[in-house]
Amino acid sequence: MSVKPLAGLRVLEFSHTIMGPCAGLVLADLGADVVKVEPAPAGDHTRRLPGFAAGFFATFNRNKRSIALDLKRPEGRAAAHRLVAGADIVLENYGPGTMERLGCGYEQLRAVNPRLVYLALKGFLAGPYEHRPALDEVVQFQSGLAYMTGPPGRPLRAGASIIDILGAVFGVTAALAALRERDATGQGQRISSALFESAVFLMGSHMAGLAATGEPPPPMPARRGAWGIYDAFETGDGGQLFIGITSDQQWARFTGAFGLAELAADARLATNAQRAKERSWLIPSLQEAFRRFDQAELARRCEAAGISWAPVGQPADLFEDPHLLAGGGLLQTAISALGGGARFGLPALPLEFGEARERVALHRQPPRMGEHNGEVLAEAGFAAAEITALAAAGILAEASA
Repeated sequence: MSVKPLAGLRVLEFSHTIMGPCAGLVLADLGADVVKVEPAPAGDHTRRLPGFAAGFFATFNRNKRSIALDLKRPEGRAAAHRLVAGADIVLENYGPGTMERLGCGYEQLRAVNPRLVYLALKGFLAGPYEHRPALDEVVQFQSGLAYMTGPPGRPLRAGASIIDILGAVFGVTAALAALRERDATGQGQRISSALFESAVFLMGSHMAGLAATGEPPPPMPARRGAWGIYDAFETGDGGQLFIGITSDQQWARFTGAFGLAELAADARLATNAQRAKERSWLIPSLQEAFRRFDQAELARRCEAAGISWAPVGQPADLFEDPHLLAGGGLLQTAISALGGGARFGLPALPLEFGEARERVALHRQPPRMGEHNGEVLAEAGFAAAEITALAAAGILAEASA
């Protein structure tokens, strides 16, 4: 049975790229009826992004329906307002002022549906920056995340769009809280999450460390480690394995598993704090020992010792990861940004429910542009003749048109 705790919830998504589509994805995966409202006639520009962004659409738009509506024309705005009348949530991540210019800002839509929860996913929350456009990478640099990620003097963005995704998840959290409040008050409200503040939230522990010690935190590659062994090591067959030993009990098991009796007896290494002080010679010594093993044997011994370890993986490895395959962690998704195409396993939401530990499922492939125009409008009370007239006037668009 598919997990659908949000079944019955109606969502209109006006979005593009990652932040908005990811928020819609979370709601859709959890069972909400999410209708992606794409701009007619071209549709979501994300469908046409090249390079590393070519997979954005397929990743973040499963389990949704699509209509393509021209909001720049009065008839399109009127159609959108009729859809909003029956919606629980509107979410959008367009630039500041865009939705208002299209007649679909919060104040305009609240007049149509006072119970509406309006989720605005922006670059910045209220303040001097709120009218600026922003991108995931922009706020990684602005917040200090890029500084903390790269080596000294070489700020570096993280290897995934983590701020877009975090901002989306915070936005969904706010939407569910607002729905809970609506249960008590009967009224909707505007809520928002933002890229910059999401990135700043990630900096909280570094800010607290600075406040507690008075010492500015160095970038992570140059940090003073809290643990004696917390590193990636090369193996004898050219592989790499990350090993983390975070307790004295783990140290004892580790030295036993690798036959490192001399290190186990060394008084300089008796505690984690002592091992951290001796890293300058300890880590090279361990690296030399590990080169006697291939990656598989090194992993086997780490597993037997009950310590934390991981291969240094790449994205391609995840398609065949046995844990993901066994646990329902990959959903076979049509990969073409235009809809359809070959299917590959893409990550499911990292959630499970109930005693059976059910995972959320894929019940609808990423849609073609305007694929559900007729059915969505009919459900909102549009007569067949109205739908035909909107299509004929170019207010609606479909991929095949």
